[in-house]
Amino acid sequence: MPATDLTRALAQALHGDVESDATARALTTMDASNYRRVPQAVVAPRDTADVAEALRICREHATPVVPRGGGTSIAGQATGTGVVLDFTRHMRRILDLDPASRTAVVQPGVVLDDLRAAAAPYGLTFGPDPSTHSRCTLGGMIGNNSCGAHSVAWGTTADNLRSLSVVRYGGGETLHLGRGLPDAPPGLHEFAADHLALLRTGFPELPRRISGYALDALLPEHGPDPASALCGSEGTLAVVTEATVRLVATPGARALAVLGYADEAAAAEAAPGLLPYGPLTVEGMAADLVREPAGLPRGGAWLFVETGGDTPAEAHAHATRILRAADALDGTVVTDPGAMRTLWRIREDAAGTATRMPDGGGTSRGSGAGRGGEAWPGWEDCAVPPARLGPYLRDFRALLAAHGLRGTPYGHFGDGCIHVRIDFDLLTDDGVARFRRFSEDQADLVVAHGGSLSGEHGDGQARAELLPRMYGDEMVGLFTRFKDLWDPDGGLNPGILARPARLDENLRFAVLPGRPVDVAFGYPHDGGDFSAAVRRCVGVAKCRTQTAGPDVMCPSFRATGEEAHSTRGRARLLHEMLAGEVITDGWRSTEVRDALDLCLSCKGCRTDCPVGVDMATYKAEFLHHHYKGRPRPAAHYAMGGLPRWLRLAAPFAGLLNALARVRPLAALARRLGGIDPHRTLPVLARRTFRSWVRTRRATGAGPDVVLWPDTFTDHLSPEVGRAAVRVLEAAGRTPVLPRRGVCCGLTYVSTGRLDAARAVMRRTLGRLDHAPGTPVVVLEPSCAATLRTDLPELLPDDPRAARLAASVRTLAQYLEEYAPDWTPPRLDRRIAGQTHCHQHAVLGDAAERRLREKAGLTGELSGGCCGLAGNFGFEKGHWDVSVACAEDQLLPSVRAAEPGTELLADGFSCRTQLDQLAGRRARHLAEVLAEGLDG
Repeated sequence: MPATDLTRALAQALHGDVESDATARALTTMDASNYRRVPQAVVAPRDTADVAEALRICREHATPVVPRGGGTSIAGQATGTGVVLDFTRHMRRILDLDPASRTAVVQPGVVLDDLRAAAAPYGLTFGPDPSTHSRCTLGGMIGNNSCGAHSVAWGTTADNLRSLSVVRYGGGETLHLGRGLPDAPPGLHEFAADHLALLRTGFPELPRRISGYALDALLPEHGPDPASALCGSEGTLAVVTEATVRLVATPGARALAVLGYADEAAAAEAAPGLLPYGPLTVEGMAADLVREPAGLPRGGAWLFVETGGDTPAEAHAHATRILRAADALDGTVVTDPGAMRTLWRIREDAAGTATRMPDGGGTSRGSGAGRGGEAWPGWEDCAVPPARLGPYLRDFRALLAAHGLRGTPYGHFGDGCIHVRIDFDLLTDDGVARFRRFSEDQADLVVAHGGSLSGEHGDGQARAELLPRMYGDEMVGLFTRFKDLWDPDGGLNPGILARPARLDENLRFAVLPGRPVDVAFGYPHDGGDFSAAVRRCVGVAKCRTQTAGPDVMCPSFRATGEEAHSTRGRARLLHEMLAGEVITDGWRSTEVRDALDLCLSCKGCRTDCPVGVDMATYKAEFLHHHYKGRPRPAAHYAMGGLPRWLRLAAPFAGLLNALARVRPLAALARRLGGIDPHRTLPVLARRTFRSWVRTRRATGAGPDVVLWPDTFTDHLSPEVGRAAVRVLEAAGRTPVLPRRGVCCGLTYVSTGRLDAARAVMRRTLGRLDHAPGTPVVVLEPSCAATLRTDLPELLPDDPRAARLAASVRTLAQYLEEYAPDWTPPRLDRRIAGQTHCHQHAVLGDAAERRLREKAGLTGELSGGCCGLAGNFGFEKGHWDVSVACAEDQLLPSVRAAEPGTELLADGFSCRTQLDQLAGRRARHLAEVLAEGLDG
């Protein structure tokens, strides 16, 4: 988009970033809702002065403004058509933290987990904790009056707010809002005084009444408190530049009582009776949200009741009292931190998990966004009095059935607040009409139970139109007058809360193609529809977390901190590519290409994303189309065709290794191959694994098992293959190799050469000569993942592909399944290293953990991605990001390892990265076990 008078004026006046290019605009068209609005520009202010100048200039140009934090709002309030103020880039500092007064002063872009981490050394935390705590910002929480799981103990954001500094539309002086009305806009005192009766009687008494403006905070008996009145205003009144928040003491220890009930209504009816026991949380969910067994007690629904205490024994005793008093069908008390994290993860991932129904079934009445088990927000967080929750849920289920819809309720049962994703059809006119009818009936149902249309996430565009049903016309008229006192020009987030847009306008699905686009992959979980695959991203932004942990997603975002390098950002760009409005050149888009360039194809999002976005597949698909019929980068030919080049090079391995040690020749080879100059060329094996197998005599006497001679094992690390042969034979098995060369096609897939990949895969399937059903052990995790997923998805109509995919096992999986009585050698040593990202994402590492335990290999392997990721880390221009990914978890864990620690890395890429960046040799698990066989 060319520079306009507005963007020129902003760029000249501000110290922060002003962007109006297609990428910046495309990344902010959506939040985590059903809505989409295209902005003119995105501004990342550096300080309060920048905010004031931006608001002044936007008023001069009659341009609306929407403040935005983490972009995880689910009602549409974080999208806008004018200027988006992005606070996550620069205004994210904790300005002060005072343990004595238990307060913190923060800028609006501070991520909640960063504040909690800063407060933790003092035994303090910020009480409200929505499930997006790892990426939501304090500014966004103030805008929505966010709550979270611990609100039964610590209240909402408004309850934990001391004061605010804000700037109004048009700029001008900063207002400092606290108790009283000294800095409030002119006329606010009179406004409150003129309507005392309605303000005292017009609001339902609820722990989770978030809908509308909190005008009752202006009552004299409440302070008055304009800061609390502004909390939950969704960016429509003023822009927060600084906030002083209250911190609370955290318990020294916690325990979790998990209570099973027959169904969600029974759990809901039990929840209020637990509140007198002083729990920290009372969370509920039903069985249709649980994808796999997770150690839950018997029941069709559960309450998670967290308790605290000064000591573990005190917390456990507290939880035990609740368990005894609960009259549950079944129950247990969990105190192990790891087990509690596992259970809480089910609950925290629910916003994404509930978006895909387990049976893949959506609405049965036509096509659209309800197909393939898709479900969407829209009635995500309404709340009723806790004592009414059981009857409400029964009526809610009946209403869903009456409209032919399905949803999966869960949420904050102790506060009467329910989250749900519903399988609305938001692509067809009939489906959208039903969405409106249901929304109107649902609003009436909530009001009939004495509830609030929003109990946590705000009204946004999804519910503001229906506020008269909850409050009546007179109170909604006061909302409009209140808005006008703060923002008489109507420039802040128009269409939200006051004078709202219709709930069925600006739907984000309307711009997508009406028919499936022609693609190479089969997308079996999305009905073969690439648009449906892209729609998987609902914007909850789990990929934006900066916290290292056992997950992999999203290594490039953690390296750069840029939205375009997150899984969500890339999905947004693909969505806009399909829409064709902001990004107009389709598969040829340079904006999408550049964002995907730093995608490591680690596949972490396939597992770690709550809705299973698979950006590695989408990247391969995009590259396939982007370069179709035109030259590719050199690396796509050099590393994309690696199996072929290594086969040709094998007879000359010694000579080529010698030439690679000649610096000018190595530099030339790197330049011609598109390889980063920092990289050392891998050493070729002088004797391939296959040639070694051909000249040895097998010693195994048991059933055959196919050992897959992947390219990396065959030509670059044959010692891994030799070790695996020894282990399999020690377990009483006879490993055999396919008689002719085979290849999984990994390098062709990762570079988007999908026609070549399919040709290689078909040739491989034709060369396999083992009996169907024979297990196939694959030592290289990336090749195993390719055979398990990419092979059947690229050749969906070839039954041989599905059979081979089902036969694939890692070495540990094979030994556990087919040689369960084999006892590995006892090694008794500590380990460090990394689980391969593809293993984590596709294959899982449970069998490897159990095998290591049997062998006495203790310790944990790090999560994350090593940063080499096949060809990624070798490609020119990727060095800095590759190193940053390795520094995220892998290299620190290796440096911290005690002397004598065994370094494990089953992936060739992980071993190469450790060798080239740390000068440390890691080994495949097979090598370590084989060494143990020698005593």
